[in-house]
Amino acid sequence: MKRRHDMPFGAQCRDDGSVLFRLWAPAARQVELCLGDGNRPTHIPLDPRDSGWFELVTDAVKPGSQYRFRIDDAQKVPDPASRFQPRDVHGPSEVIDPDAFFWRDHAWRGRRWEEAVIYELHVGTFTPGGTFVAARERLDYLAELGITALELMPVADFPGQRNWGYDGVYPFAPDSSYGRPEDLKELVQSAHSRGMMVLLDVVYNHFGPEGNYLGCYAPQFFTDRHHTPWGDGINFDGSESRAVRDFFIHNALYWLTEYHFDGLRLDAVHAIADDSAPDILTELADTVRSSVAPDRHVHLVLENDRNQSRFLQRRVKQRCRPRSYTAQWNDDIHHALHVLITSEREAYYSDYSKHPLDQLGRCLAEGFAYQGEVSLYRNGETRGEATKGLPPIAFISFLQNHDQVGNRPFGERITKLADPRAVRAASAILLLAPSPPLLFMGEEFGAKTPFLFFCDFEKDLAAAVTAGRRNESAHFTEFSDPAERERIPDPNAATTFEASRLNWSVIAQPHHGERLGFYRRLLTLRSEYIVPRLSSACRIKANYEVHGDRGLSARWRFADNSELTLLANLGTAPLSGLTPSASQIIYVSEEVSGDALQRGTMPAWSVAWFLDL
Repeated sequence: MKRRHDMPFGAQCRDDGSVLFRLWAPAARQVELCLGDGNRPTHIPLDPRDSGWFELVTDAVKPGSQYRFRIDDAQKVPDPASRFQPRDVHGPSEVIDPDAFFWRDHAWRGRRWEEAVIYELHVGTFTPGGTFVAARERLDYLAELGITALELMPVADFPGQRNWGYDGVYPFAPDSSYGRPEDLKELVQSAHSRGMMVLLDVVYNHFGPEGNYLGCYAPQFFTDRHHTPWGDGINFDGSESRAVRDFFIHNALYWLTEYHFDGLRLDAVHAIADDSAPDILTELADTVRSSVAPDRHVHLVLENDRNQSRFLQRRVKQRCRPRSYTAQWNDDIHHALHVLITSEREAYYSDYSKHPLDQLGRCLAEGFAYQGEVSLYRNGETRGEATKGLPPIAFISFLQNHDQVGNRPFGERITKLADPRAVRAASAILLLAPSPPLLFMGEEFGAKTPFLFFCDFEKDLAAAVTAGRRNESAHFTEFSDPAERERIPDPNAATTFEASRLNWSVIAQPHHGERLGFYRRLLTLRSEYIVPRLSSACRIKANYEVHGDRGLSARWRFADNSELTLLANLGTAPLSGLTPSASQIIYVSEEVSGDALQRGTMPAWSVAWFLDL
């Protein structure tokens, strides 16, 4: 089976053996196709078309040919819609024929979202090899763990040999340090053969700072009417924004079609400025929903600091299918849990410092903790929208992810910051609650390797990024002294990247093996008891109650009238008064004795789950 997505730009292989090249270059007078890197390169002019487009059909190239565009007889640039950059961001683009890869997963239609157990990984540090091929070798392990969805951090081509992926500049080209396009396709296909979905993290709010040539021939791609943390905003709403919007909408369709991804996670959409109607997020989701086959499960996930529940609305009469976006990463539940188990209260954790237990309960029962309340961390601005009517599967829960580990100066994982009993209790809450859980690579076996911020920029930019990274930590008391900030690892050093690579050998050690077994048991319980009750997710009713300063109970009543109950003591001393009301225990912390539980007494950092049928 063959899969391709035909786009209005880039290099498209045609059935007659020719290749169609199209480039949007509204600021250029002349565009040529440049072939060959020697002293006598070949230049073939593209024909100008309306609205800033240039076009060429030629049989002078074939799949595997490398090319650039030459702008106004001067600047040579890669194709912004390149399908592959074999020699990194400043090198030539390569013509890729999607029909050359034969897909064998024709029967795969994805999985329903209520079955999602997500595993976030960074391809470069997930395995010793750091490639798509090497990642395939761990798929059986992930399937046995109970993972149903892989989530790849961005793979779009970035400058250098190492990067988190959020500095990509060629959003259609898998980075060559991870392998070729066919290697990524084989990874997706292999995951499907094991019953796992694959989601891809994509970045539509900015381009990276090195290797983006759009400004020299298409400055209309950007606008100074909107500003982002990375500079001028992307022009999604100006007079010449149609080509820009199509570029990103087609990127979403490309990954979902040509690579058969099961979904996308859109990074930091709160940094996308768009005053048009419909805005780019709505148009993108509407286009995806109308383009994919109706029997195929495709999931769109948001990272959105604004907690805009409007994007998560459901079609209640259509099996609770999302109108636009399937789910959102729920930072609120992470922050509340983090404060509870570490007592950290600086920076953005300050918004969860006074009532973290209540905020945790609200997240479990309602989704967001902030649904219009004032955020002191955001200078008194209100944050969030009401979540009434949204099912728990619209909110992804996590104890760790790349941001919450990697944005710490030393990349410490939660197991280095909190009492092991507290981490175990928090894990037991998130892995059995109705909201889909997300694990960050290595979390399941208690990895001790940090996940640091790393990149590989050229000299001047590298120095600026290193200084900027260290200065970002100045708001933490520990790093208020500039001399202390110098201890923070240099993002551009190869050693920083190597330190972040998972050490799989520790699984053989008793402590790590026991933790892995703990996660496997919880995910087995989730599959057996929780997932079957989420098929009518829009009909789940939930509530919670706080008991003192450390006790929490929460209840979910499902469409079949069964009721799931959580009792938790998230403190350092025993707690009385948490009397179970359901009969069947599906999980209880090892420290909890049966007699004590019947008396309503729970020791420090303990959790119990019940199911009343």
